[in-house]
Amino acid sequence: MQKITKEVYLKWYEDMLFWRKFEDKLAAVYIQQKVRGFLHLYNGQEAVLAGALHAMDLTKDKMITAYRNHVQPIGMGVDPKRVMAELFGKATGTSKGMGGSMHIFSKEHRFYGGHGIVGGQIPLGAGIAFGDKYHDVDGVTLCCFGDGAARQGSLHETFNLAMLWNLPVVFVCENNGYAMGTSVERTANHTEIWKLGLGYDMPCGPVDGMNPIKVAEAFDEAIQRARKGGGPTFLELKTYRYRGHSMSDAQHYRTKAEVEEYKKIDPITQVKDVILEKKYATEDDIKVIDKRVKERVAECEKFADESPYPEKQQLYDMVYEQEDFPFIQHKI
Repeated sequence: MQKITKEVYLKWYEDMLFWRKFEDKLAAVYIQQKVRGFLHLYNGQEAVLAGALHAMDLTKDKMITAYRNHVQPIGMGVDPKRVMAELFGKATGTSKGMGGSMHIFSKEHRFYGGHGIVGGQIPLGAGIAFGDKYHDVDGVTLCCFGDGAARQGSLHETFNLAMLWNLPVVFVCENNGYAMGTSVERTANHTEIWKLGLGYDMPCGPVDGMNPIKVAEAFDEAIQRARKGGGPTFLELKTYRYRGHSMSDAQHYRTKAEVEEYKKIDPITQVKDVILEKKYATEDDIKVIDKRVKERVAECEKFADESPYPEKQQLYDMVYEQEDFPFIQHKI
């Protein structure tokens, strides 16, 4: 893993702040009905992505995740303007406006999507890793899911085969405490989700998901293990989401005081404090970064606003057609 230097801290700060403000803007335009349907925001969980990206090799490693999936592709290199356009349902979006909030995707940048089915991406992530091993590609797949998805049977089936076949995959549970609205304590008789890996002799453990340094160190160890042929790892990233499960979530399952308590260990604030303490930048330098982030978010909104909606013909262009399908007999 690359050393965590001044430049890394400054990049972390700007990246995480941009992701936060990008999501804040999505919340604002959702109220204006520019974004429709479901909208799941990542506020509070940015250290998970920042640390993961630092440990990954973006020229060959891959990522797949659930429907809280707007900022991950941005971190992996996708143009944020295209991500916002996709959320607006515009033709310039990552899937030409046909995927929307829960289905951002980029083959070019090895981001294999957000998935609307809870836990649906877990076997797919192992499948991507199987493909890399089968074709002798030196890549590692990060398969991310929430604490709610950890209760799906597909997780156990996937863990079993991933260990049996020694796949180059890192399973990542982003445990933000409440799944869709039910606390971890109410969904199982155990609260340490990482221990599920023990039943498969899979290397596993908990990680402070609010600290990008701890995240980067844990991911580096897991990724290097996979790349060297050591097989899967299961990490439970203990994090927290400040907003509801989706925009329609009234959040009756927790108090405002609890949310404020977690904001005291906000990952962006943690990184900013280190930057100022070690004199990597001054308050004026921080203001310059803040201004740059604000301008970038505004550019994304402007691009999405001004982009055209897809033509109706596109509906038909997206349908698979094979005229000589062998099981269809045409009457003469």
